[in-house]
Amino acid sequence: MEKVIYLVNHGEAEGSAPHDELSAAGIVHADELGELLESYSVERIITSPLLRARQTAGAIGDKLGIHIEEDSRLAERQMSSRVFDDWLLKVEDTFLDLNLAYQDGESSHDAMQRSCEVIQELPEASRTVIVTHSLLLVLLMRCFDERIGFEEWQAVQHPDLYELRIRGDAGTITHLMNHS
Repeated sequence: MEKVIYLVNHGEAEGSAPHDELSAAGIVHADELGELLESYSVERIITSPLLRARQTAGAIGDKLGIHIEEDSRLAERQMSSRVFDDWLLKVEDTFLDLNLAYQDGESSHDAMQRSCEVIQELPEASRTVIVTHSLLLVLLMRCFDERIGFEEWQAVQHPDLYELRIRGDAGTITHLMNHS
């Protein structure tokens, strides 16, 4: 038996605060994701509670005729309560040391643990869309392939789509969106 999870990075947003909405382009892209996912036999959609992810999931759910579920474990990873001038380096460091946590922040390990719980709870043979945020999405993929890291995070776009197929404890990841 195999679980199939479609990992979605939300569409382009007006900003990165919890209540920031999708941009006009993000709304169009969310609708396009729904059209793309129509050709897959999706049974369930689970989303981060942050607005831009909920809006993306909502557009997909509307297209597929599926009610969306929220799960706080899919919210973006909180790096720190501080603002860093060298933020990109700080993010890279958290991929090099999965237990590194900044002031009031969450380590990569802890973010991986909470997001992977969502996947583990999915029934065998299920086909689920998970809508989240780029950093958490990459950390979730890293649960199944430890080679995934900072460079892969930098390559994630808004929106983006990956397929994760899990058989037993092994997972294979395929990038499904062609950004041209």
